Amino acid sequence: MSADAARVFPEVSRVVPGTAGAHPDVSGPVRVLSIAGTDPTGGAGIQADLKSIAANGGFGMAVVTALVAQNTRGVRGVHVPPVTFLREQLDAVSDDVVIDAVKIGMLGDAAVIDTVTRWLDAVKPPLVVLDPVMIATSGDRLLAADAEAALRGLLSRAHLITPNIPELAILAEEPVATTWEDVLAQAERVSERYAVRVLAKGGHLEGETAPDALVDASGSIPGGLRVVEFAGARIRTDNTHGTGCSLSAALATRIAAGGDWLEAIAEVKRWLTESIDHADSLHVGTGHGPISHFAGLWSRGGLTTERTAEEHLDLWWRAIAPIRHRANTLPFVERLGAGTLDRDAFTWYLAQDALYLRDYSRVLAEASRLAPTPEEQAFWAAGANGAIAAELQLHQGWLPEDEVFNTPPAPATIAYVDHLLAAAARGDYAVIIAAVLPCYWLYQDIGSRLVAQSHPAHPYASWLETYADEAFARSTRLAIGFVGEAVRRADPDTRARMFEAFERASAHEVAFFAAPLEARALPGHAE
Repeated sequence: MSADAARVFPEVSRVVPGTAGAHPDVSGPVRVLSIAGTDPTGGAGIQADLKSIAANGGFGMAVVTALVAQNTRGVRGVHVPPVTFLREQLDAVSDDVVIDAVKIGMLGDAAVIDTVTRWLDAVKPPLVVLDPVMIATSGDRLLAADAEAALRGLLSRAHLITPNIPELAILAEEPVATTWEDVLAQAERVSERYAVRVLAKGGHLEGETAPDALVDASGSIPGGLRVVEFAGARIRTDNTHGTGCSLSAALATRIAAGGDWLEAIAEVKRWLTESIDHADSLHVGTGHGPISHFAGLWSRGGLTTERTAEEHLDLWWRAIAPIRHRANTLPFVERLGAGTLDRDAFTWYLAQDALYLRDYSRVLAEASRLAPTPEEQAFWAAGANGAIAAELQLHQGWLPEDEVFNTPPAPATIAYVDHLLAAAARGDYAVIIAAVLPCYWLYQDIGSRLVAQSHPAHPYASWLETYADEAFARSTRLAIGFVGEAVRRADPDTRARMFEAFERASAHEVAFFAAPLEARALPGHAE
């Protein structure tokens, strides 16, 4: 008995193909194979198994043992495909996919059971949960009587079996238990006889409670226990079709994922209770309807899909449409494009821009320092260097040196710079790059309209041509991409702060363009 008990309680591990089990593979969801019959109404069989596996965090696969014509009122017919095809299905999966757990449901006849048994012996999955399907919730017999002996032989290949009370009685070769104490005693005898863990289920009993229990006659449950009970309240509903299928598939998934049997059973029981509690809301069929496998996910997670990076920024761009409209209709922008802008206003703007760029470069340097990837670090650092180069070269080409460094900052310049410096001081990379994005995106959007009006005789042609620089266009695309990925990864609170920083910076950008003609000390201030 002790040797068998050691087999009953294996350490569940996941392995990488080709490593002979040397390295655990925890890179994704557990891969769970359901071997069972079908239910065209979707409440039981492999259809229920796949839902249960997904609802409990696994990747479900399925091999069909029998095609069942049934609905919520009962079974009308069963077709068992040739066992040669069954073995082809099994081999097709195991030849290609690492299987972390197997759930076995309806098998139909002795030939099917023998085929599955031989495959298990060849593949040796790390975890096998067997739901010995013999009797459906509707009372229909689902396993041929002459196959019961073959099923008993399969029990020794399982690590856990999950019979309902009538099925437990068949395995024990005893009358159906009518009390919870009798169920536990019967489960312990089955566990001892077949050296297998048994999940005893009290769902078929009368009363206000619906307890379950993990039973192992060898006493190898942690703490040397033979029985661990899990209390549960009974939910009054007729919609329990496929409960056994769903439970066993969920257990295979949770145990394979975590390895802690007691914790997995407790979690699955909570999930199943929630799914039964919402079963009446489905309105599927007129008999014993199915449980609602995804009720918890739907209520807590919702059905809203995640936006892409491009979709997030498209919403941002549309949200600042009023700001962009004001930018495009500013007298300063219109006159700069037409070439009618007063030169004093233009040089005043350049001096303010030079002052702006000095602090702007510091903010880009901080973004580089905080950036999570080498590509982003290099990009923002190059931007910081470019801002300084632009200040020293482009602006000095238009302005005397003393005017660049001695011009007092205007209120619009101070406000814009303060906004960027405040974002940098908070040290949140995502918010910083959202704040500097308008200096790329909105600036290029305005510039694309201005450069279209440039011509050789234009007084500001050399300045307008800077807007057409392909290097700046490429930088703008990269900046948009980095911000888009940051907003996609961010939590809702960070996204809100990112957009606020972006929107405020956009408004500051427009105010910066408006300032030359709004400053009362300059010609044209009354415009």
